[in-house]
Amino acid sequence: MSSIPMIEQSAGKGAAKAAARRGPGTRKQRSGHGSDRRPGFLIYGFLGAVLLASLFPLYWSFLVGSHDNTVLSRGIPLLPGGNFLANAAKVFDSIPFWKAMGNSLIVSCVTAASVVVFSTLAGFAFAKLRFRGSKALLVFVIATMAVPTQLGVVPLFILMSKLGWTGSLWAVIIPGVVTAFGVFWMTQYLRDALPDELIEAVRMDGASMIQAFWHVGFPAARPAAAMLALFTFVATWTNFFWPFIVLDPSNPTLPVALQLLQAAHFVDYSVVLAGAVLATIPLLLLFIAAGRQLVSGIMQGAVKG
Repeated sequence: MSSIPMIEQSAGKGAAKAAARRGPGTRKQRSGHGSDRRPGFLIYGFLGAVLLASLFPLYWSFLVGSHDNTVLSRGIPLLPGGNFLANAAKVFDSIPFWKAMGNSLIVSCVTAASVVVFSTLAGFAFAKLRFRGSKALLVFVIATMAVPTQLGVVPLFILMSKLGWTGSLWAVIIPGVVTAFGVFWMTQYLRDALPDELIEAVRMDGASMIQAFWHVGFPAARPAAAMLALFTFVATWTNFFWPFIVLDPSNPTLPVALQLLQAAHFVDYSVVLAGAVLATIPLLLLFIAAGRQLVSGIMQGAVKG
C-alpha cells in the first residue's frame, strides 16, 4: 500500500514537468507569436500588388483585343469594348489556329513528360548513386545552362536537316527531351527528400536499382516532378525562337501562328492581342485545374523533408 503514494507522487512530478515543457510553447502559440502566426497586412498588400502586376499584361491584351484597330490612336482605353468575339473570328480566319493549338499541345505534353522522366532518372543517379566522376559530370551539366541557346541553333538546324526532320514536330520535341535545369532541380530535391537508408532497405529486400527508383525514388519525387512538368509545359508552350526557325508556316505551333497575324505593312494590334489572349486561355485553365494539387504536393514534400 505504501508504494501507491510514491507512484502517484512520481506521476504528479512527471505531469508537472510535462506541463512546464508545454507551457511556454502553448502560451507562445496563444499569444500569436508562434509558427502558426498569420501573415500581416503588409504581406497581403505585397502579394496583392504582385498579383495585379502579373495580371496587368493579360488584362491589357484583352482590353486592346476587345476594341477595333483604331483604339490605340484614340488613347489608352480604360474599359473593355465589344469587339473581342469579332477579333477572335478574324484570328480563326487568318491563321490555322486549331491546328497550331494541337501542335503546341502535342509538343508541350510530350516534352514535359520526357523532361520529368529523364531528369528524375538523372537526378536520382546524381543524388543517390556513387560512381566515379559524378560531381564533375553534374558540374558540367549545370555549366551548360550558362551557354546561350542561340549558339547551338546553326549546328542543330544542320542536324535536323540531315535527319529530314525540318518542318516536323520532332525537330521541336527531340532537342528538349531533357534539360540541365531539370536534372539540377531533381538532383537537389532527391538529395534532401529521399533518405539513403530507405534505398538500402529496399535493396536488401532484393529489389534492383531500377525497382528502387520506380517504387521509392519516383514517388518521393512527385512534388518536384509536378512543378518541373508545369514549368516545362509553360516554357514549351510559349517558345517561339526555335519553332519559328525549324517549322513550316503550314505546320506551326501557336506562337509561330500568331506571328503570321502581323502583315508586312499594317499590324492590327486588336486582332494580334485577341489571338494572344486566346493562346493564354489553355495555360490559365491548366493553372486553375492543377494549382491545388501542385500546392498540396509541395506542402507534402516540405513536411516529409
